[in-house]
Amino acid sequence: MDIYTIDVEKELEVLRTKSTLVTNIDQELVNYTNQMLKSIEGIGIGLAAPQVGRNERFFVCQVDQMKPLVFINPEIIGTSEELSSYEEGCLSIPGMYGDVKRPAVIQIQAWNQKGRPFKMEAEGLLATCIQHELDHLNGLLFIDYLSDRKREKLLKKYKKSVEDQ
Repeated sequence: MDIYTIDVEKELEVLRTKSTLVTNIDQELVNYTNQMLKSIEGIGIGLAAPQVGRNERFFVCQVDQMKPLVFINPEIIGTSEELSSYEEGCLSIPGMYGDVKRPAVIQIQAWNQKGRPFKMEAEGLLATCIQHELDHLNGLLFIDYLSDRKREKLLKKYKKSVEDQ
């Protein structure tokens, strides 16, 4: 499964487009989300559909030893006032990291692979992962939360790393 990156113009366009709602949870989607989970083993903790070229509202997360989670048509329905900061990276901007502040605790509702709605509360790294992946569904990247100076510095470093390959 190829992961889209920001250095390819066509792929960047997909990454910057708001995703559409999933209208049918079928076996093809279940298989696809399972393939997404396999593709991040050992290299990441989350992957959103736009990162693999699908303009649909779903993503997967597997944080630490927790069971894998699939979120279809997710929506954050509550957040804490307290913020936490994590150094975030992204498979679409490989090798680049930046500190991002986000709500420390969130409540989210979504559909699972069986087509059933669910709600859950998440905190810590899982809350950060969910918010990061949900941003992808809205055409946002973690670098959008950085100051202009930090973002430009990171993008310059990333472009140099791509050129050096």
